[in-house]
Amino acid sequence: MSKNLSVLGSTGSIGTQTLQVCENLGYAVAALTGGDNVRLLAEQARRFRPQLAVIANEKLYGDLRQALSDLDIRVAAGAEAVCEAATMPQSDTVLNAVVGIAGLRPTLAAAKAGKRIAIANKETLVAGGDLVTRTTRESGAVLLPVDSEHSAMLQCMQAGRREQVRGVILTASGGPFYGMTRRQLSGVALGDALKHPVWSMGSKITVDSATMMNKGLEFIEAMWLFGLAPEQIEVLVHRQSVVHSAVEFRDGAVIAQLGVPDMRCAIQYALTYPDHMPLPGKRLSLADYGSLTFERPDLETFRCLALCVEAVRRGGLAPCVANGANEAAVGMFIAGEIPFLRIAELVESALAEVRPAGGVTLEGIETADYLAREHVARRVGARVGSAPVRKG
Repeated sequence: MSKNLSVLGSTGSIGTQTLQVCENLGYAVAALTGGDNVRLLAEQARRFRPQLAVIANEKLYGDLRQALSDLDIRVAAGAEAVCEAATMPQSDTVLNAVVGIAGLRPTLAAAKAGKRIAIANKETLVAGGDLVTRTTRESGAVLLPVDSEHSAMLQCMQAGRREQVRGVILTASGGPFYGMTRRQLSGVALGDALKHPVWSMGSKITVDSATMMNKGLEFIEAMWLFGLAPEQIEVLVHRQSVVHSAVEFRDGAVIAQLGVPDMRCAIQYALTYPDHMPLPGKRLSLADYGSLTFERPDLETFRCLALCVEAVRRGGLAPCVANGANEAAVGMFIAGEIPFLRIAELVESALAEVRPAGGVTLEGIETADYLAREHVARRVGARVGSAPVRKG
């Protein structure tokens, strides 16, 4: 089990809950990185006393250094410093909760260093799944999921051998707009999209849940994590978010993982795998729920899920294009520059028109990501990167 962590994206929702888990387990923190929330990062550094604190936004380096000037903590800034935090010899586990494609480089750095990687940055595997899994195999690094759905699959798979798995059921809450028509969605605002019925998450992932792009990203992520083909993954809307996912074995047995909606469970399992350790919190009472429901998603209304499946079937850099276009479009929606339904339209047009050359290399991925963002900006009439997604 992990004893020393580097927590990347510590000021975001997953990062802050990870630090709660570390306190519960008594784990040490070797490095913390945040995007631009200097105040919270400084508070975390004072509490956990890491050797290194990194602010990704280089313009805020002076502010963080001043805030920690009385402590023996090294302060750094920028993308390279985040990668340094991911490779520190003092940490045996790297939890990557950075939001968006910015998480790819530190994941690769940690993989090359042979770390145990708890991955909460789904864009890493969506955009560079082949590259990341190849790198982990070559270095002997271990990749463990933090998403509740993929954590559930990992736990269920302990009931048999991987080659005995027939397929998986990936559950979805349906987000805040479940049951709505396209006509109804045409007028929704950012505040509506951020009212998730079950989970408390950051803005970007909550909007992704509202479009069901989040489930599309998880579909691709599941393929890379568990070596699955697209036809082995079934998505079902499960509004209660009690069954976090299930695995079907070739004899017809279906093993499901259930629990209250609490991300700390999945975070802790990634840190203690394969052990289940005590975790304070609410316990599941099925009697309180009474009934659990499941149904197929509406792929016509929530196009982003279908577009992700199309992208992964196309292969190559297509998932990277879909991810980059979505990040740019979501950033514009959050900034009030485009309406909600335009997000899926922009992802679809990017998949249709952006065809980057080259293979799934770091350079190829970053080029495809840029071209997808450029396409979205051109369609909207904005400057590339005019509405960046805020990092955790």
